[in-house]
Amino acid sequence: MKISAIIIARNEADRIEDCLKSLFFVDEIILVDNGSKDETLNIAKKYHAEIVEVQGLDFSYLRNIGREKAKSTWLLYLDADERISPELQNEILLCVNKKTPFQAYNFVRQNYFLGKKWPKTEKMVRLMKKNVLIGWQGALHETPIINGKIGFLQNLMLHYTHRSLKEMIEKTNEWSEIEATLRYQNNHPQMTWWRFMRVIISSFYQTFVINEGWKAGTVGLIESIYQAYSMFITYAKLWEKQNKAGFKNAR
Repeated sequence: MKISAIIIARNEADRIEDCLKSLFFVDEIILVDNGSKDETLNIAKKYHAEIVEVQGLDFSYLRNIGREKAKSTWLLYLDADERISPELQNEILLCVNKKTPFQAYNFVRQNYFLGKKWPKTEKMVRLMKKNVLIGWQGALHETPIINGKIGFLQNLMLHYTHRSLKEMIEKTNEWSEIEATLRYQNNHPQMTWWRFMRVIISSFYQTFVINEGWKAGTVGLIESIYQAYSMFITYAKLWEKQNKAGFKNAR
């Protein structure tokens, strides 16, 4: 077997099928399911995915579980809202079937927010030989640790995220709780008014200016404000946890 695709999913019935369809060229699909209660698992079974059910908030741990289960020489990591374009499929197959100086590859990820193509792309390591992946680190915003030379693929990985405002708000409520819990467990400094201002302004600036949201017009403004709002909710929940703990300790 040459390529194992590894997907982490939780309640992704609305979009997991398109993800799986884009992986027809791989030799094995491993779905690391983090407690889905919808039709995600039934859809994955249609595509003969090996399902591993694991609970937890540590996404590096979940990705490392996928590595342990994989039987192929190469590992391809994909999220449920991502797709491998036909051009990238061909490029991947070319790389794994020929001798190259690289043991891992960066992908270019093209984001779509509210159906609109985002002006700026991202680069992230998603294809690697199993024997050079030391492991993933970071509980939520995870990064692979690679012991080898990393190359770049030119064609796009497509990322269809934030498809509706309703979905965005629901996602914020779910993931902000996880992020706030992780920050609280890591003894984040006590939240104060100026910390709130700093994270809100920094988040808006990062999305609107650094990530070129201003080029996306109205969608860019909405996304930039949303990112600032999402950070506010995360840190407000952290503030709430800190204050509840302080109240308990004061009693």
